[in-house]
Amino acid sequence: MRPLLFALLALYITAINALTAPSDDRFTAAIAAYKNKSFVEAFQLFQPLAEGGNASAQYNLGLMLANGKGVAKNEAEAVKWYRKAAEQGHGNAQYNLGVSLAKGEGVAKNETEAVQWYRKAAEQGHGNAQNNLGLLLTKGEGVAKNETEAVQWYRKAAEQENASAQYNLGVSLAKGEGVAKNETEAVQWYRKAAEQGDANAQNNLGVSLAKGEGVAKNETEAVQWYRKAAEQGHGNAQYNLGVSLAKGEGVAKNETEAVQWYRKAAEQGHGNAHYNLGVSLAKGEGVAKNETEAVQLYRKAAEQGDANAQNNLGVMLDKGEGVAKNEAEAVKWYRKAAEQGNASAQYNLGVMLANGKGVAQNEAEAVKWYRKAAEQGHGDAQSNLGVMYLNGDGGLLQDDLQAFAMFRKAAVIGNEYAFFNLGRMYKNGRGVARNDVLAYAYLNLAAGNGHSSAATMRDEVFSTLKPAQVKEGQSLSSNWKLGQPLPVRTTTWSEKALLPVAKPNPAPTVKSAVKPVGGLAKEQSLVY
Repeated sequence: MRPLLFALLALYITAINALTAPSDDRFTAAIAAYKNKSFVEAFQLFQPLAEGGNASAQYNLGLMLANGKGVAKNEAEAVKWYRKAAEQGHGNAQYNLGVSLAKGEGVAKNETEAVQWYRKAAEQGHGNAQNNLGLLLTKGEGVAKNETEAVQWYRKAAEQENASAQYNLGVSLAKGEGVAKNETEAVQWYRKAAEQGDANAQNNLGVSLAKGEGVAKNETEAVQWYRKAAEQGHGNAQYNLGVSLAKGEGVAKNETEAVQWYRKAAEQGHGNAHYNLGVSLAKGEGVAKNETEAVQLYRKAAEQGDANAQNNLGVMLDKGEGVAKNEAEAVKWYRKAAEQGNASAQYNLGVMLANGKGVAQNEAEAVKWYRKAAEQGHGDAQSNLGVMYLNGDGGLLQDDLQAFAMFRKAAVIGNEYAFFNLGRMYKNGRGVARNDVLAYAYLNLAAGNGHSSAATMRDEVFSTLKPAQVKEGQSLSSNWKLGQPLPVRTTTWSEKALLPVAKPNPAPTVKSAVKPVGGLAKEQSLVY
């Protein structure tokens, strides 16, 4: 689960395309020609005025050159005319000159000089210049980073209804960068920008509503804003809308539509969308099952550094699903994900090392990775680490008490192997006082959660118990709930009477809500 940060993208370096016209008959004629799309005539009328030093004509001439209207497109010539107008204090020209310098269009890229021209325009109250100056101050491009000053410029532009600045001000407030953190005010600015159609703000407003940050939680409204932004092609919003549809949060669950939005986001290179679309294809949820395409998508996300995708790509290579089996490559991807802290990958890498699959056998290193995953609460890793303690493998000193403690941690979260091993330890009195009632209860839980050998051992224990003991064991296993403390005491067990007692019925299998751990991770969380 790896949410992305707010992105300060806004309307960065977008040129002003509105002509300016002072009160002059020649300008009136030029503007009329432009509006009538007689661009050649308009250019010819503006040119002598510009050459005569008229700043507005110089700006307009630059604009027509930049856009190739009435003349061949020539960004270098456009910059020349912007500069002439800018040096006379023309705000739009100062802004557009800043844009050209920031983007390196028609002139060598020079963010430092871009900042200087943005500042001149911003000081004249130019909203886009104020926003772009704030953005460069936030990022420290062309100027020393100064988030506090950036916020001041965002606020000036935001108060002029500049949607991009409203969005950027919201981001700063939500993150507490350059200003005291204030999620409530952030939401207010997101909403203002969203209502003007700003897709970034629509997505972030949706995130705030979905999480209840700075506003009452409202998943239904969140989906509405995600959809508005998604329909504008916003990749994060397309992804978030997909997540909401897949989970049925704020909208009726619809895995088919979720897949459609994941695909749109994935086509824009969205890593999490590649991953989630891969999961949907691998499981056949909302789309025909296609493990080959799932592998392709996992690979794209994995190459972008997505740890869940790296793990799942490893699983597919390990099993030969959707791709030729390749345990050595599986190990490579498990290791990449494990080094990023992915618990499933740490466990899987441990398994490969312990068994010498795709890599030289190394039980000591396997223990290292099991431990890392176990510390994150990974049940299978806790159980396997317990086995290593039980057997004294991987350089560990044999330690029944440590093994018992590991099995208990894993059992609390429903691990069937841990239930089995606890049952076996209680049955044999290893690391704990023998108690066949508890052994029966734990083996019953293991069998109910799918452990293949647990039922046989449970029935062996069953044959030694009295009816009252069977009843207590069944009660302990059927009443235990996931996450609750494990049973440790019984009232009917005594080691004094161990003779088999005839029973009228075999012991039933208890089914809990716990499911075995699978190879595929769940969908990602919301993206900022």
